[in-house]
Order: sequence, then C-alpha cells, then structure tokens
Amino acid sequence: MTSAKGKLYGIGIGPGDPDLMTLKAYNALKNAHTIGYPVKVKGERSTALSIISERVDVSGKDILELEFRMDPSDEVRQGFRKEAVRQIAEHLDAGEDVAMITLGDVSVYSTYMRIDRMVRDLGYETEIVPGIPSFCGGAAKAGVPLMIGEEGLAVVSYAKDNPDVERAFVGFENVVVMKAFNSMHEIAGLMDKYGFPRENAAVISNVGMDDEYVGPMDPERKYGYFTTVIAKKGGL
Repeated sequence: MTSAKGKLYGIGIGPGDPDLMTLKAYNALKNAHTIGYPVKVKGERSTALSIISERVDVSGKDILELEFRMDPSDEVRQGFRKEAVRQIAEHLDAGEDVAMITLGDVSVYSTYMRIDRMVRDLGYETEIVPGIPSFCGGAAKAGVPLMIGEEGLAVVSYAKDNPDVERAFVGFENVVVMKAFNSMHEIAGLMDKYGFPRENAAVISNVGMDDEYVGPMDPERKYGYFTTVIAKKGGL
C-alpha cells in the first residue's frame, strides 16, 4: 500500500443529539472526502446521516450508501459486507479518506467492526473514533447511575430472543437491555421473576429525535426502534 491510498474511519456519532458528537468525530467528518452510512435497504432514510448533517456540511462530499440486509443467511449477509468493502476500497484506492458513520459507539452492536477488519486485511489503514453509547447518553438523560461502588453491569441485546438477557438478570444488579422496542412484556416478566422492581426501570427511546421518550417502563406503550431499558435491582 502506498501513501496515496485513503484511510477508512469508523465513526461513532453518539446517541442522537448532534451536540454529543465528539470533536474528533466532527473533525474526521469535516475532513473526509466520502461519508458512508449503513442501511438495511437501498433508499432507506439514514438517521445517522441526518444527525451529522446538522453540524457538518456534507453538500460537497461523496455520500456512499452501504446496504446491509438483515437476512437470516450468514452467506447473504457476508455478500453484502463484501460489496460494501468493494465500494469503500474504490474510494480508498482513489486516495480519498472515507468516514463510515454509526449511531452510538462503533464498538457496541455496530456493523462497522466487521468492515474494519475486512478493510484492514486488504492492507488499508483504518481508525476507530469512539462515540457516546446510547445507554450512557440515556442514563444521563434519565438522571440514573449505571452502577455505583462495586456493582456490576450487564449490557445485552434482546434481538433474536437472546438467552443472555435472562442470564443478565440472574447475575447482575444493573442490566441494560438494548434493541428492546418490541420486548417490553418479556423484559417486565424477567424483572418480576428476578426481583427487579418495575419502578426501578428507565426506558430511553429515540434519544435526540422528535419522538424521544425518557421515562418509566410501560409495557403497553409503543416504542421506537432505538429503545433501551436500564433496569436496577436497587433504587434509581
């Protein structure tokens, strides 16, 4: 690889409020020639792109839509990742720095990390720019501690009926359940089962967006896709 090659940046842009994007993320986005963003289907609106556009002028940049379908087949998902890497590599070969954006932090349930490894394996330079994770931004919004003193914390996802969620309630005093938007009844049941008072749960949904909700758990309420539950065995 020569110095003429571009560099790939994986950038966590924070939990939704553009003012919570780090200065390092802002500078990397401002200086990048190309901005890539993941979508589940072509033409889908990108929340992440909308957020950065409030602070970064993207009008003169190449905007790269990268499709990552949520297909049950590993082979199909890998095919989309390979195509995304191919598109990114075209820009890197042209000497253009590419910034791939993701909500929250790059290392938390992010598509980017697999792309980073694949691009590095091809010999390109990459850099990860961390962002504020959604559950940290949510805890600040709700005014609750994630853990105090010697307490532990489990962070799990309810996607695909993950059995780790129940194990988290068994083994930890503080549990963060991400991707919780359509699993409130199940989470409430686990809280009842393992002695987590329902009034000790804070729900954070679509933080920084128009339909933001930060408040107590109501299993009957409909929540947006970006919903996290912070459950505490002790008081909030």
